[in-house]
Amino acid sequence: MELSSTGDSFHLKYMADKILICGVDEAGRGPWAGPVCAGAVILNPLNPIAGLNDSKKLSEKKRDKLALLIKEYALCWSIGWASPEEIDELNIRQANHLAMQRAVQGLSIAPDLALIDGNDAPPLDCRTETLIGGDGIEACISAASILAKTARDAKMVEYDLQYPDYGFAKHKGYGVKAHSDALKRIGPCPIHRMTFKPVRAAKQQLDN
Repeated sequence: MELSSTGDSFHLKYMADKILICGVDEAGRGPWAGPVCAGAVILNPLNPIAGLNDSKKLSEKKRDKLALLIKEYALCWSIGWASPEEIDELNIRQANHLAMQRAVQGLSIAPDLALIDGNDAPPLDCRTETLIGGDGIEACISAASILAKTARDAKMVEYDLQYPDYGFAKHKGYGVKAHSDALKRIGPCPIHRMTFKPVRAAKQQLDN
């Protein structure tokens, strides 16, 4: 499924006024380990990209292909990160906002409007609007979703080489059984989110 008419109309409404629209979305809010990542994308209306959709509804192969097209044809794009340490220090919501702010600040063109997936917009220097389910109905948010997801997945594959006992390349830090079993067996590593309950509980169990 590609964009619905609702998303197209919403986008075209603003393009008619020549407003630069930036889509923003995050990946990695729920995992027990690794950073949270945000993507920000301003698409080029003269170079539409077919097949954009919520990254979770696309295969890994399709996401990787679309990520290359987005980087080639978008007017500009940027990736922002918040580290596990920042997640523990700030809480996941504020760290998610920080990653989004860094992504938007990294754009080479300042947007007039940022469309944020969900219902929780970070403070930005431009106007913001939230759109629940936006990653499935608005092209620029879909593009941001794809860039965030592919960037974070690649980062977790890199971490798997550093910390091979946890299976990060497969589950990307999410709370699957294999990850839980590894935590209980050997405890957390430096990229785990220590304030997340399963991680904290595993550490306490090993410390006792």
